[in-house]
Amino acid sequence: MKILGVIPARFASTRFPGKPLIDLAGKSMIQRVYEQTQQASSLADVIVATDDTKIFQAVKQFGGNVIMTADTHISGTDRCAEVAQKVSGFDALINIQGDEPLIDPNQINLVAGCFNDISTQIATLVKKIETYEELYNFNTPKVLLNNKKEAIYFSRQTLPYVRDVESTKWLEKHTFYKHIGIYGYKTPTLSIISQLEIGSLEKAEGLEQLRWIENGFNIKVAITQTDTLAIDTPADVNKVLEAIKNDKVS
Repeated sequence: MKILGVIPARFASTRFPGKPLIDLAGKSMIQRVYEQTQQASSLADVIVATDDTKIFQAVKQFGGNVIMTADTHISGTDRCAEVAQKVSGFDALINIQGDEPLIDPNQINLVAGCFNDISTQIATLVKKIETYEELYNFNTPKVLLNNKKEAIYFSRQTLPYVRDVESTKWLEKHTFYKHIGIYGYKTPTLSIISQLEIGSLEKAEGLEQLRWIENGFNIKVAITQTDTLAIDTPADVNKVLEAIKNDKVS
């Protein structure tokens, strides 16, 4: 399959406006995401999709591929769908988070590998939950899988409920997974899901992937051993700078 990596990047952000352009040890965040993504062997090409001229010019300046998209999109999925309309010739797109400057290229390859199964419509990543802090954190979506490694539900609640076991021992009795927010879509599937109405499950949980499940689409899952380090607020910047320093990332 010919797969395109798309990095949605918008300037406006409630918690951290302009974060794609923040300096991280001499490079902007969007440049670091782009360069990490380029290392994924599964991708035929990489494009930044933005609605902001400053981001557009910054990507052009470091020699990256970039496309302007509408400023009305409410999700990265919608922005990817516009890219799919404007750039032809790709069998699938992978939506790469623009706020993870140290994203592991192997995680992108894992998502791409899900499309080796011809029945896969959408793909994503999960990671085993190791701590009780994560297990009971409502900001960490949990994922329930079937025996075909497909996601059957996502929830901010801790699921499944382990009956007759104290909550402090649940990790000993069941394997729980958290969602890692990277998506792959077959191109025809992306066109369809971007036009779906928000359903009751998405309204309840605030998780867009529930819209796809509610409408009968399968979401193939690959399991990663690597955690992600995202910059959601200014307080996260120092964590990333420390990781760059420790890993000696150029």
